[in-house]
Amino acid sequence: MSMDDMAIPHRPAPKVDPAVLPEWLIEEDDDFLVFDKPGWLVCHPSKDGPWSSLVGAVREWRGLETLHLVSRLDRETSGIILIAKNAKAASLSQTAMERRWVTKTYYALVQGELKEPVQVDQPLGPDETSKVAVKSAVRTGPGTLAAATFFEPLLSSQGFSLLRVQPHTGRKHQIRIHAQWLGHPIVGDKLYGGDDSLYLEFVEHGWTERLAKQCALERQALHANQLEFKAPHFQRTFRAPLASDMRQFIVQRMGFSEDVLQKTLAMSEGRGINH
Repeated sequence: MSMDDMAIPHRPAPKVDPAVLPEWLIEEDDDFLVFDKPGWLVCHPSKDGPWSSLVGAVREWRGLETLHLVSRLDRETSGIILIAKNAKAASLSQTAMERRWVTKTYYALVQGELKEPVQVDQPLGPDETSKVAVKSAVRTGPGTLAAATFFEPLLSSQGFSLLRVQPHTGRKHQIRIHAQWLGHPIVGDKLYGGDDSLYLEFVEHGWTERLAKQCALERQALHANQLEFKAPHFQRTFRAPLASDMRQFIVQRMGFSEDVLQKTLAMSEGRGINH
């Protein structure tokens, strides 16, 4: 389990409410369950019982012993999670993921007003200057891996931007690191949004008054919006609408109307980006 998935001390991790879980189900057929994961829940089963993770809760809800997690997200990242219900569907979708026959699209709220689309091609490796062991950074030399991310601004105002993001590689924390490198860290990102003290304070004490002043949102404002599979024998597109806390931020902090936001999202999802 990564540090992203760990429960924070001094604040018990919430459990999935069995009555609410069905509301997160976006789509279902004979092969897949598609969920819109909230930004406080881990994907993988934990030691805190079945209702402490999405997979554990779904197993309990449906009485299924075997579920195949095709995609996963960090605890604080909301959005689309694809679960295969049988081995054949799992093989098709997981192979597509491994061979990069899938386009992933995210929405991110970032600090600062990004004016133009930008492609970041910067290698990633362990952050040797950080006190946080799990932290990575843009760097060169041994132990680094190539990484590429495309960022496109959709709305900008009041010192913040809503971006549509497509990672072309699947490195850990890639979007968050590249956003930081651009000078536009993701809103609410305690690991890559400031200095190490924010994250260390969060791990040690949970949510504090200082963090509330430093972070405009209590979680990192990153949302997995779409998975588009383009495999030879598997073409499917799955979507999860923008999370409510991010929508609220855009309206209340950035000053855009619900109508403008909805039209922007509809245009974004309707045309796609190919970079």
